[in-house]
Amino acid sequence: MAASRTDLLAWLNDLLQINYTKVEQCGSGGAYCQILDSIYGDIPMKRVKMNAKHEYEFVANYKVMQNVFKAKKIDKPIPVDKLVKCKMQDNLEFLQWMKRFWDANFGGQGYDAVGRRDGGVADPPATVAPLSTARSGSGNLGVGSGRAGGKTPIGGHRSGSAQSNANEIALQGQVRALTEHLEGLEKERDFYFAKLRDIEILVQQQMEVLEAEEKEDATLKSIQAILYSTEDGFEVPEGEAALVDEEETF
Repeated sequence: MAASRTDLLAWLNDLLQINYTKVEQCGSGGAYCQILDSIYGDIPMKRVKMNAKHEYEFVANYKVMQNVFKAKKIDKPIPVDKLVKCKMQDNLEFLQWMKRFWDANFGGQGYDAVGRRDGGVADPPATVAPLSTARSGSGNLGVGSGRAGGKTPIGGHRSGSAQSNANEIALQGQVRALTEHLEGLEKERDFYFAKLRDIEILVQQQMEVLEAEEKEDATLKSIQAILYSTEDGFEVPEGEAALVDEEETF
């Protein structure tokens, strides 16, 4: 069974002594390189930028990783174009593969992750582009227009405006982070829903084959019961309930 996102992050943070909060942050490539270093101990970590902020820096990290794969004869394509976009699904699948590879090849030796980074702190990389400066620029125009009419007061108005801008930027950052987190949750939901739907179709097809042969399979029935079970207090919306009825009577 593939490891969950929570388990993967806990393992990654413990192994590398970092503080990632989202799987998407692995898209910078730095963490993937250091996972390999924990196995082999000879990755050129000085060439790996753990605090990469820009896509060209991400790509440079993957160049290091590709060289390692080639040198170690690791037969696994690296979907760089997808990973550098820092999308949850792509990085979740690749991190799950990395964890399986680590489990199979790590020798159990001690690993000084911070020391291998020369003591550098690996701040979580950015996963979205910086905020546009258009709004802050318009705010600065307002201050400039005040100066055109005479001297700008040294006291409260100027400091109040700066504080207001700082608060606005902080709130924008919070909204951006929450929006990104919500998008990640929605993508993760769709990802797992699609897998469950595929399982449901396979089970249903096999059940129909068995019914035609007048046979039964207790395991398939149990799987179907799990797929269709609901929690206490949960009610299927009317539209979806009608759809379920139609499928069952089809």
